[in-house]
Amino acid sequence: MADSGSHPLPPLLGADDPAVFSLHNQHGRSPFLLLADHAGQQIPTALHSLGLPQHELDRHIGWDIGIAGTTRALAQRLDAWAIEQTYSRLLIDCNRPLVSPTLIPEISDGTPVPANFALDPVQRQQRIDAIHAPYHARIDAELDRRRDAGQPTLLVMMHSFTPAMAGVERPWHAGVLYHQDTRFAHALLQALHAEGDLVVGDNQPYSVNSSSDYAVPVHGEGRGLVHVELEIRQDLIADAAGQHAWAERLERVFRSLQPKLLEAAAAT
Repeated sequence: MADSGSHPLPPLLGADDPAVFSLHNQHGRSPFLLLADHAGQQIPTALHSLGLPQHELDRHIGWDIGIAGTTRALAQRLDAWAIEQTYSRLLIDCNRPLVSPTLIPEISDGTPVPANFALDPVQRQQRIDAIHAPYHARIDAELDRRRDAGQPTLLVMMHSFTPAMAGVERPWHAGVLYHQDTRFAHALLQALHAEGDLVVGDNQPYSVNSSSDYAVPVHGEGRGLVHVELEIRQDLIADAAGQHAWAERLERVFRSLQPKLLEAAAAT
């Protein structure tokens, strides 16, 4: 990319570009609150698909396949507030701290992203200001509102993962991810194992830490909330039937855990 120099950049988002996030069940009464950082695959019109063909944006590198439909279905079943981030993780990854080298990836799973090469600090900051900051500000506003209203929050970060990475098959149907706070994660691991038909990863296929992740360290641990990050294998939720099946399963599991999790939340 050319150096923007001292010239102001044109706006990243135009009048025809979609909003940064979408909200679902804004008045939901459930203690569960759902985040979907990688739900969307939109690219601002001004950036011309980041120089990529659509089939690359449709891959797992462009978004968390199936997680938007799963999150919406689960939010409806639980009567839970949910937020989905609209833009592709290749534009900027909203589950990365601002210092992460993968915040705006130049290469993702072997695919170069032309519009992400050699960004200058002004171009980088523009993406942060236009996408990352307002998305997380909206989450913060809701968490502040719930805190001030005395409404308990059980925070769930919704993600999906590709069935194979770097030529290696992944056997898990789902993964339960956590960092230092295991209250929700250990309970969910036990409940999913008890389903009897699932291979469940314990901090697999990824693990969480403060240098590679944003939502868990900032919104979960930073506020002392009972929280978990959940990963579902993408081939299981690639269509509406799979999304609704997982939403039904997770509703049942989450409701069974709710009393124990609220007790843990009240004890903090």
